[in-house]
Amino acid sequence: MRYFFAILSLMFAFNTCAHEVNAVQQKSALEIGVAFDNTGNLWRASIKEGFVMVDVSKDLGKTFSMPVKVNQIPQKIDINGEARPKIAISPEGYIYLTWTEMLKAPFSSYVWFARSIDTGKTFEKPFIAHQDRAEITHRLDALNLAPNGNITVSWVDARDLIAVKAAGKKYAGTAIYYAVSTNKGKSFSPEQKLANSGFECGSIVMANKPDCTAVAMWNSVFEGGDHDYLIAEIAQKNEVDKLHRATFSHWKMDDCSHQGVALANGGEGKDWWGYHMVYFDGNDAKAGLYYSRMDGVAWASSPSKKIGDNTKQASHPAILSISNEGGIEIVWLVWREIKDGKSSIMGMFSDDGGRSWNEAKTLASSSQETDHPILIKDKQQPYLVWNVQQEGLIVIALK
Repeated sequence: MRYFFAILSLMFAFNTCAHEVNAVQQKSALEIGVAFDNTGNLWRASIKEGFVMVDVSKDLGKTFSMPVKVNQIPQKIDINGEARPKIAISPEGYIYLTWTEMLKAPFSSYVWFARSIDTGKTFEKPFIAHQDRAEITHRLDALNLAPNGNITVSWVDARDLIAVKAAGKKYAGTAIYYAVSTNKGKSFSPEQKLANSGFECGSIVMANKPDCTAVAMWNSVFEGGDHDYLIAEIAQKNEVDKLHRATFSHWKMDDCSHQGVALANGGEGKDWWGYHMVYFDGNDAKAGLYYSRMDGVAWASSPSKKIGDNTKQASHPAILSISNEGGIEIVWLVWREIKDGKSSIMGMFSDDGGRSWNEAKTLASSSQETDHPILIKDKQQPYLVWNVQQEGLIVIALK
């Protein structure tokens, strides 16, 4: 019995997100996931009354089909900005989804996965993506679909934190775990630990190398409590995970604010060179959002570029890179700013692979409650997607 209360106290102690994780479930959430299929249809995953709902638009978000319910039993689903339903669509039209269910034990959660193999008409019975069933934190999931069809789900996981602290030792942050499906989402391999000391309130973002290796980026806690970002190549068969430190700002963080992080491939195919990174640096002297390029071979970062207005709460960036037929790499970067209760989506683009950028401009604005901006593409056309409380889904073609 004493062991039970010790573990319970640890669960209270480690997580400073209590006000967010145990928030009252909204009947209908603004947080959504979106993706285009190969025919240009826009699919949306949303949360309503404890259910994950999926619908599709054939006119860029002006109208949607009747939503299809994914989970048949209602859940308390985590929805607070970085936590949202994730959606990915394979070339043959399989639809993959992940989301986080919040459990009864304090700060505990499970990551769920579901798929449709009939283009969204029905969804197979959802299942938990990880084999660990302890009622502890498994949250802030990321969903990645590689060109070879492999599906990788990663998440923040508290099992090592609880075990180490129960042994009377120190453990910074929480671990990052992942599981892989090589059979189009029918099942997942047993989860593996990617790294220790991930930030318990930091989201994970993912991309793919040209050889289909899945790559993850997240906020990590280093020795002395410093915060910086790590990039990791998730192991393929007969390999080991490769971790690389992406930033060296050594900033401290005492709260659990969600600022967001974004990652995109630099170049495509034989022209691939590394990654575009956008992240929040909390250094007191220069706090705010930053962009930089990271070499995918030498693992060295270019000098960072400050973006956005930190006095307007610049946060929650998204980035998208597209190489056109002429081999020119176009990069779009957006983020949200708030002033006097009005939210604005700011954006800028580069036509030389992120080496130089045009001036930032306002792409959309609203005085209503809003979701964070999302960047997706239909073939070579980039789109900004923004969910607004009364206006609904705003879809803007970027040119």
